[in-house]
Amino acid sequence: MNKEHFSVPNKPFSYKLFIDGEWVHAKKGKTFSRESPAHNTTVGIYEMADAEDTELAIEAAHKALEEGPWSKMSGAERSKILIKVADLIRENAKELALIETLESGKPITQANDEMEWAAGNWDYAATLGRHTKGESYNSLGEDMLAMTVREPIGVVSMITPWNFPLLIVSQKLPLALAVGCTAVIKPSEFTPGTTLKLGELLTKAGVPSGVVNIISGYGDPVGVTMTNHPKVSMVSFTGSTKVGKLIAASAGEKLKKVGLELGGKNPQIIFPDVNLEEVVDAVVFGVYFNMGECCNSGSRILVHDDIADELIQKVKEKSQQVQTGDPLDPEVKVGPIIHSEQKDKICSYMDLATSEGAELVLGGNSDENEAYVYPTIYDKVTPNMTIAKEEVFGPVLSIIRFSTLEEAIAIANDTLYGLSASIWTKDIDRAMVFSRKVKAGTVWVNTFMSGYAELPFGGYKESGLGREMGAYAIDEFTELKTIQVHIGEKTNWWLNK
Repeated sequence: MNKEHFSVPNKPFSYKLFIDGEWVHAKKGKTFSRESPAHNTTVGIYEMADAEDTELAIEAAHKALEEGPWSKMSGAERSKILIKVADLIRENAKELALIETLESGKPITQANDEMEWAAGNWDYAATLGRHTKGESYNSLGEDMLAMTVREPIGVVSMITPWNFPLLIVSQKLPLALAVGCTAVIKPSEFTPGTTLKLGELLTKAGVPSGVVNIISGYGDPVGVTMTNHPKVSMVSFTGSTKVGKLIAASAGEKLKKVGLELGGKNPQIIFPDVNLEEVVDAVVFGVYFNMGECCNSGSRILVHDDIADELIQKVKEKSQQVQTGDPLDPEVKVGPIIHSEQKDKICSYMDLATSEGAELVLGGNSDENEAYVYPTIYDKVTPNMTIAKEEVFGPVLSIIRFSTLEEAIAIANDTLYGLSASIWTKDIDRAMVFSRKVKAGTVWVNTFMSGYAELPFGGYKESGLGREMGAYAIDEFTELKTIQVHIGEKTNWWLNK
């Protein structure tokens, strides 16, 4: 397979704010920059929006909603434009992937794959643009006909994280656009480049001015303004559970709808009746993908006592083959951690694991002068240990042993989170009992981290509220209205009875 090599550009990418179809400077004239975590060089310069810029973006979105053509278009017309966006993402995939790798540190081969996944979400959303529908009720009597219709919820504030910048905005924005909403988007201050570049592609595809507005800046004041503004009808946020709770509390004061996709502590449960080679691949991929900086990371392995030692040895051997280094190298699978604070957090969890009695099998090391955390495995982890309960968000695997299905289910559910889970077994009864009893929004059987635009995604408990993707996304971004129509002469008023 021919793998193209990339290099750091001679000068950083530079972006303005995208408001009402125009590229504009921040009102206060301030900018901020991003250094590549792998190369210690500035790779992006962005405008620093404040509350005033955010207000302008929200006003533009609201005006486009009330006066513009977008929500009045037919679903077919909107769908054609969404398909053009998907095509443009594919045409610009190399540049978009390079931007994400430089800003986030994710491996370039993975970033390239993510561009196709993102484009696929726009393709799927285009189909929903033509299938937003309600119901009719013809059984209310011969003089009454009723129907339900779905209408765009309004202006949606979208606040997205640094781990999958274009992919996650593509799990929100095209679905909201498909049903006629308008949007204001704030990407993470660490990785705003591809989201801002998306503004250019939206214009080329024919999205009208003001329908999508993209502003770079910090959570306070930009995110705060996006959450509290009276002309915003919904806030869609992906990020940490801590910040998600703050957003939910703030939006709740205004009774805004909130969609939250938050943290996870996702278990893979492994029984003896499986092909261990298949499982090992899934374990290694699940925990090291995107450096473990993934809400769906398979960071907890629950393995049956009978095969624990064998599985651990195989996972260790496979993990030693995972190449860590320059993310622009197409052979690299694990790049640098996004920033020093996150690296320090991961290292603190590794220190806790050791102090609480977990057994280090591999890794546990990180050069203090580098941004890398190397693939790490801990055995003899017990369910009450910190590393077994809290989201590490790094390439660190916890292995917990169990003896019965009931014990495995209890351990899997013994966490604040409930995003996803997986079970590996050839016993269909066992698989279905687990699938029904585990508290998780997604359950995989004999696979892990498969994803399809057609399927809803979201979590139980503190993993979030609502669902993204799939046909259920129509519900997220619409209001349901009931219309009742009386047929013929109305004679049965109260005083006439």
